[in-house]
Amino acid sequence: MRKIVLGVVAGLMLCACVSVDCPVQNKVEAVYYLMSPGGGRDTLNSDTLSIWTHRADNTDATLLNRLCGAKVQFSIPVSYTNPFDSLFVWLKDDEGNSWKDTICLYKENYPHFESVDCQASYFHKITAVKCSTNGIDSIVLRNTDVNYGNNDAHFHLYLKADR
Repeated sequence: MRKIVLGVVAGLMLCACVSVDCPVQNKVEAVYYLMSPGGGRDTLNSDTLSIWTHRADNTDATLLNRLCGAKVQFSIPVSYTNPFDSLFVWLKDDEGNSWKDTICLYKENYPHFESVDCQASYFHKITAVKCSTNGIDSIVLRNTDVNYGNNDAHFHLYLKADR
């Protein structure tokens, strides 16, 4: 009986050593709230919003494709190790008018270690943000820490009222 108990305990210990608790949702994304000029959350009733970026391998990546609808909140992934991200924004209204803008996020990148068995992660601290102002009125940095444990708004994006 003692050998069986020791065998079971040894088996449980081996299982405990192999079990790795990697985070399931480890996407690192910045959260944007679309804001109205009056300060409340804005909507894209008939307008559409698309965002893309240019990758290091000279290809474009669509990050948000034709978003429209009620109160708008969206998340955009942050590059792992680039010192800044350039986001290209395209707004289009139902009358065929369109506006293109660029958002530049300047950041510091920090490797985040969970375990040697887990996929590598990078957390970020946003140091500055700039944007062009064709359809965007302004962008406000609300939370500088971007990681996978924080879903608060990192940015408030204000669109021009006369767009």
